[in-house]
Parts: sequence; C-alpha cells; structure tokens
Amino acid sequence: MTLQQNAVFDGYHYLKNDIIRGVFQPNEKLRMSLLTSRYNLGVGPLREALSQLVAEHLVTAISQKGYRVAPMSQAELLDIFDARANMEAMLVTLAIERGNDDWEANILAQMHMLAKMSTVATSEALLDEWDQRHQAFHSAIVAGCGSQHLLQMRARLFDLAARYRFLWLKKTVFSASVMENKHHEHQELVKLVLARDSQQASERMREHLLTPIPIIMQVMAQDNLLHNENE
Repeated sequence: MTLQQNAVFDGYHYLKNDIIRGVFQPNEKLRMSLLTSRYNLGVGPLREALSQLVAEHLVTAISQKGYRVAPMSQAELLDIFDARANMEAMLVTLAIERGNDDWEANILAQMHMLAKMSTVATSEALLDEWDQRHQAFHSAIVAGCGSQHLLQMRARLFDLAARYRFLWLKKTVFSASVMENKHHEHQELVKLVLARDSQQASERMREHLLTPIPIIMQVMAQDNLLHNENE
C-alpha cells in the first residue's frame, strides 16, 4: 500500500476501534482538530476513513458541519441482533450439512482455547483476548458452510453489532458466574453440532446470540446511550 493508503487504513482502524469501545460517545461531534492530534494523521486520510465509517453506519455526516458518532437505539439493537441470530442459525445448519472432519477438529481446538480464558479474564487486555477467542470459536462453527458470500454478510452484521456487543462484554467478561454460564452454553453448542443435530443446534445458537440483549439494554439506559427514535 502507498503511504496515503496506509494512513487511511490506520485512521479507519483506530477511529472504528475507539467508537466501538465508547471512547467517542453516540451523537458526539468528531472534531477534526482532535482526531488529527489523537491519531497523528492528516485531514485527508481522516476524511476518507470517516467516509468509510459513514458507509458502515458508525458515523453520520452532517451537511456542512462535519461528522458525528452515529446514535444507538433500542430499535437498532433489536433489529441487528435478531438478524445476526437468524443468520448464524442458518449458517450452523449449512455447516452441519457440509462440514468435514477438519471442520470438526477446528471447532474443538477453538473451544479449548476459549475455555482456557473462562476463569482468567481479570484485565482490560484479557478482555480483548477473550473476545478474539470467542469470535474465533463462533467463526469456526459457521466456517463449515463453505460460502464466502454468506460469511461476508455475517461479518457485516457482526460489525454492525460491535458497539452493542462491547457494552455486554465490559459488563460481563469479569463475572465468573456469567462466564461459567457462557462456557456451558458453548459446550452444549459443540455437543449438538458434532452430533449433527442441525435443528437443535440452530435453535440453541439463535437463543445464545439473543441472550445479551437485556444486559445491553440495561447498560444503555444506565449510561444514557438510548436515542429517541422520534427525534
């Protein structure tokens, strides 16, 4: 990549990461002077990065007035998580139909890696590590579907859910009881997938992905992150 392309990539990555993690709050104005100072990048690359994030619905463009972080709302939360849960349930069914022995072995390997983190997440750095291993575990399950187009659609939904997921993650990843419950859910999912029980595995996956919603809604209300859809 050229230096310009590298700068755009860096700006996109850093800014997206900060928005997902709440460094910049919903509806907060993204002042160019602050961004250039924070990321040590020029205005041009940052504008391109912001345009990419507008396309991903993480940033909104204000006519002649710059950019703001996109709002968060209960309606969006429910819509995204319902879409994700149904997509993942469908992909599990396809993966069970098409997955081979290597697919099964990778699921078990990723489950092992995730289980090792269940009782040791005690720092912010480990929060990110647990999230990466959790993503790898779920990706291993659906990888058996064999469709790059469907997996790209899944990745898009995952990105849309990222800000909401991170609220759940910060609230629960250091809770031993919550992590133990998640561990049991993951074990049950693996058991059903390896048994090739597509109906039960699909239903359990959908339920699994919808369980964070009440906690996320609670955090959004407590932190005053809810957007009034009537505004």
